[in-house]
Amino acid sequence: MNLRFVEGIKADVTADVVYMMCPMHLLKLEETLKGLDRGQILEIMTDYDGALDDIPGWCLRTGNEFLGVEESEDYYKFFVRKKGR
Repeated sequence: MNLRFVEGIKADVTADVVYMMCPMHLLKLEETLKGLDRGQILEIMTDYDGALDDIPGWCLRTGNEFLGVEESEDYYKFFVRKKGR
């Protein structure tokens, strides 16, 4: 999957899992997205390099929209739009 690097996306909710061990980035993503309305955007912050494959792949499997990733010196910000129900 080609990663899309983005800037300036405004999220409705942010989940911070920086310094948390794998698989917290996926668990927190799924848990937080459940509480959002369709169309809302979740920003998930993590320093785990494996998330570069895991989060876009999770979106593909679950039907949610991977909007892109923003990279800073210390962590990544992934942006996911809730689809479906």
